[in-house]
Amino acid sequence: LPPAVCTRELCVFSFYTLGVMSGAAEEVATGAEVVDLLVAMCRAALESPRKSIIFEPYPSVVDPSDPKTLAFNPKKKNYERLQKALDSVMSIREMTQGSYLEIKKQMDKLDPLAHPLLQWIISSNRSHIVKLPLSRQLKFMHTSHQFLLLSSPPAKEARFRTAKKLYGSTFAFHGSHIENWHSVLRNGLVNASYTKLQLHGAAYGKGIYLSPISSISFGYSGTILTCVLSCDLCSSRPIQSRFLQSRNLNCIALCEVITSKDLQKHGNIWVCPVSDHVCTRFFFVYEDGQVGDANINTQEPKIQKEIMRVIGTQIYSS
Repeated sequence: LPPAVCTRELCVFSFYTLGVMSGAAEEVATGAEVVDLLVAMCRAALESPRKSIIFEPYPSVVDPSDPKTLAFNPKKKNYERLQKALDSVMSIREMTQGSYLEIKKQMDKLDPLAHPLLQWIISSNRSHIVKLPLSRQLKFMHTSHQFLLLSSPPAKEARFRTAKKLYGSTFAFHGSHIENWHSVLRNGLVNASYTKLQLHGAAYGKGIYLSPISSISFGYSGTILTCVLSCDLCSSRPIQSRFLQSRNLNCIALCEVITSKDLQKHGNIWVCPVSDHVCTRFFFVYEDGQVGDANINTQEPKIQKEIMRVIGTQIYSS
């Protein structure tokens, strides 16, 4: 997993001075759809009425015009200025058409903080996200926006594999508003029950809520009005140039969960109170409020077979 950038001011200045974040150039060139997804998640969290709670971490970005100060500082949050910079982030599809230096030049013209913010969005992501090629997609999910998503740190993944050898595992869906994923990708999937992060009720107790039935988890994912960009310059461009064309995005994760006695099953609503026993595996994005097949049951043999066909070589071959 890529390392997170330390938010201590001394570290941020050191990273900036040493050019550590410049690796974002390669990411923009090779992982356009993944970067676009990261920006969409960031934007959804920033536009949420709950941003003071869920927009975490807040960026630590050095001011390019004054390298001794932070333009974005977690200790002095300025959501309005952050929104302005994010509005100026160009379509990733447009970015891939020119050289990286040309991309940066164009972004700097729009807003001198746009490119530094994009670098932070990329470098602060601690999850491993890969766009799945068509041959490796789960066809029953009915979306072309499918990603392998491993959001657990190596230590948690190791504990998960140990528990799996003891108790076995299965797959289930986890639905959450797209605005929550900015934090999940950087802090991991956590038990939010009875905390300020909780959005829905916890009728079946404290834990991470999952379901083998897709329609139940889709219900938790909601719909958030969002788009990667909305500045006048970009809005005038052909809509086909965007990866996520809609302002209405919906997402759902497919997780692997340990089948120990800790996993509480209340019909098709499962609650796992042990966060180490749940690991994200796939992430699916839908546009215009559309969702996949509402009747998918991960416990059906044909569905399990398809999941293992795709996931087998992705995760367990190492």
